[in-house]
Amino acid sequence: MALRADGDSPSRNEPFRWLRDRRTVVFGRSLDAFRGFRRPVYAIAIGRLVNVFGSGLVYPFASVHFHLQVGIPLSLVGLGLLANNVATAAGTALGGYLADRYGRRPIMVWSMALSTLTLSAYALVATAAQFVAVATAAGLTVGLYAPASQAMTADLTDAAERERGYALLKVASNAGFGTGFVVGGVLYSFASTAIFVADGLTSGVVAAVLLAVLPRVHDGRATASLADSVDAWRRAVTRPRILALALLNVGFAVMYAQMQATVPVVAAETLSLSSAQLGTLYVLNPAVIVLFQMPLVAAVTRWRRTRGLVASAGLWAASFLAIMAVPGVPRLVGVALVGVFLVVRTAAEILHAPLATSLASDLGRAAERGSQLSLLEIAKRLGMGVGAAVGGVFFDYGLQHLLWPLLVAVCVAIALGLLALERRLSSAENGSVPVSSSD
Repeated sequence: MALRADGDSPSRNEPFRWLRDRRTVVFGRSLDAFRGFRRPVYAIAIGRLVNVFGSGLVYPFASVHFHLQVGIPLSLVGLGLLANNVATAAGTALGGYLADRYGRRPIMVWSMALSTLTLSAYALVATAAQFVAVATAAGLTVGLYAPASQAMTADLTDAAERERGYALLKVASNAGFGTGFVVGGVLYSFASTAIFVADGLTSGVVAAVLLAVLPRVHDGRATASLADSVDAWRRAVTRPRILALALLNVGFAVMYAQMQATVPVVAAETLSLSSAQLGTLYVLNPAVIVLFQMPLVAAVTRWRRTRGLVASAGLWAASFLAIMAVPGVPRLVGVALVGVFLVVRTAAEILHAPLATSLASDLGRAAERGSQLSLLEIAKRLGMGVGAAVGGVFFDYGLQHLLWPLLVAVCVAIALGLLALERRLSSAENGSVPVSSSD
């Protein structure tokens, strides 16, 4: 056997040793991305995990339950989801204002405490009117939370780690979602209404945890007069660039809505998937996020945030092309295409969530973060409501084959809008990092 130049004989396992070393480096870097935050950031992440576990119990089954089990027409289910998202938007606007005026911590705690009651009330729904009423109440209480928690995360992180901070929350959310999907699928199969009670109880747990561990990092401007604080809120949410970003976020949210409102119906009616099978398949969404959220965010750190969002829009378009091909194919192929949809749209979500939130955080002053982030969340909720309602109408009138190409066209419009917004942003605001000559 020939010897190597250094005198060692070659090993058959050399390529595999290189692969192991490379995997170790990548894995180590991924773990590093989770380190270095202040303790309250981890507390917010843990609270997010627990709360979203509750949401995961009901998320893929809500439209199926109220449409197929309770007997509410899908268009009215869509109306209820629209009411929920409009109410969430209103709660979010109020939550952003209150978080800037009175501080982040009390708003987060009250939101979770009230949501314990409103989310559990879904278990009592028997009519379309009751569904709309409960969805509205739940939207109001849940909506208070997001701008306060996002603003606190920004308060607790510096600019260099902010995208990682939001990515950490995304990982926690989807670890909770994934577990919730599986547990919810099993629980729903023998106690369908219990999943709604369990969802409410998780909010109560989070309220207790946050009350115990969160610091007061922003005391707000409670001493200001009501007129002055309202005027400050108005100025914060009417800046042209934040309004433009919010409008684009409406379009992104229309895409998000389909995973809850229409794709589960495709899987249940076209492919005859059971609730347990659907819940297991939906685990692809949180699994991909838990595995790839931090590495992908790290990979686009030097990108302009708008370019990462353009890539997200392209991935959304590709995911809808997969769903468009489901009717008429063999069942196994159809299930695989739903899986492709979930993986590709999840990659789009991985890019969208931290980049859009970080961009919004850097477009104003720290004292305005709650209000400006609330505007972004309002846009998301409105878009999800519109997306659910429009999707329901398309399905009820047998036009679902036209929904998917329409969504692809919306993705193209979003990408063009992002490129237009990019010209109005500085490099620092857009998150691009200059590359040194040594790189």
